[in-house]
Amino acid sequence: MSLFRKLFGSKSDKSGEELKSDDRGKYMPEIKLPIDERFTINFKANGGKFLYCENIDEVFENLNYILQENDWQAEKAFLLDSDLEAKFKNSGILPSKKLNQSTYFLTTCENLIANDGSLLISSKQIFEKKLPELPFNFVVFATTSQIVENIGEGLRGIKSKNKQQIPTNITTIKHFKSSDEKDFLSYGSSAKNLYLLLLEDL
Repeated sequence: MSLFRKLFGSKSDKSGEELKSDDRGKYMPEIKLPIDERFTINFKANGGKFLYCENIDEVFENLNYILQENDWQAEKAFLLDSDLEAKFKNSGILPSKKLNQSTYFLTTCENLIANDGSLLISSKQIFEKKLPELPFNFVVFATTSQIVENIGEGLRGIKSKNKQQIPTNITTIKHFKSSDEKDFLSYGSSAKNLYLLLLEDL
């Protein structure tokens, strides 16, 4: 097939037929996926469990499924955020401020990072606690408007939202493998069994 027929098609070709990825030249720019798709692909590749919710009722419904799946209905949730506690007060969780009595950590995050599928958190979510001190099981509530391209964009967002007092203890959670397998890339990081309840707000 000639180059022009590849590019413009022929009368015998179906109208509107798109070029296959093999027909793209090696110097053509890669097709860039939308930011939310890139985040979900990278997040799942890191071992995270992702639940998309169209409204707040679906958030509560999916949270209930998580509790049932793990048999956590009678277990306490470590919850530091009073606004989040108010939002989830009728969802069936048992909030606690005591780490040693909690099975899972219910929290929000600052941003969701698309290019590596990580979660950016700060002292607003974890106060001055270190990741290894927190429960192994995380349930994170976030919205689609929190997805950003990279960590730099997330840090700029934190700075612009908190001009009076920038949060401290800023870190990322990237490894969500619930198995014990280790590789050199995750060395020194604290792996978590993480569920993400992502609410559509755009």
